[in-house]
Amino acid sequence: MLYDHVDFRVGDLTKVRPLYDALFEAMGYSDVHVENGSVGYHLPNEKGDDAFFWIVREVPHVANGTRVAFSGGTRADVDRLSAIAKANGALAFEAPSIVHEYGDRYYASFFEDAEGNQLEICCRRAE
Repeated sequence: MLYDHVDFRVGDLTKVRPLYDALFEAMGYSDVHVENGSVGYHLPNEKGDDAFFWIVREVPHVANGTRVAFSGGTRADVDRLSAIAKANGALAFEAPSIVHEYGDRYYASFFEDAEGNQLEICCRRAE
């Protein structure tokens, strides 16, 4: 595992939750915790030591050039997850395609949440 957890900041949780709720559910993060203006997405794990993604309301938060890229295991996963993102409010949406400047196998979709935070779903496998 490459990371333990991510604490991600947003200004208005209600604006961004529809996108993140749909994406994380589709990625298997079905154990959702809501606390004090924040929401955490966990994989179901009885031991409680799973990696998680926590979104924290922080006013004022301003989106910057930071991008979070979620891994799709296959190009079909990238297609499926990016369609879910688009259907649930993704902005500045770029449909999945080969991104040659990143490599001939790099397949990705780029988009933003409702606050302009940059996100990506990618796959580096040749298919």
